[in-house]
Amino acid sequence: MKKVIATLNAPGAIGPYSQAIDTGTFVYASGQIPINPADGKIPDGIKAQTLQAIANVTGILNEAGLTLDNVVKTTVYLADMGDFKAMNEVYGEAFSAPYPARSAVAVKELPMKVLVEIEVLAVR
Repeated sequence: MKKVIATLNAPGAIGPYSQAIDTGTFVYASGQIPINPADGKIPDGIKAQTLQAIANVTGILNEAGLTLDNVVKTTVYLADMGDFKAMNEVYGEAFSAPYPARSAVAVKELPMKVLVEIEVLAVR
């Protein structure tokens, strides 16, 4: 089974990909950048951008009938590893123990020059 998850509570795909794919057991969410789906704006600063990226992930998960508690793995992409501490503070408030496994990496550049992108794998 492979079902596309699509919601207006997260930015629409800007390329040939789905917001998420539900396999029945797992939901694989595409990386979410901090675009507010209501107005298309990107907030300023790493903390606000992390919060918006997590809100977008939450919107996708909710469409699949899941929450952040269902997340078992995340990957966080940062435009600057110097933002790790501030991102981690927001991230730590959004997720609860037992925390998902996580990778956090710095990349040369992210789409639309944002500071953070977050992708998740969730389980039913």
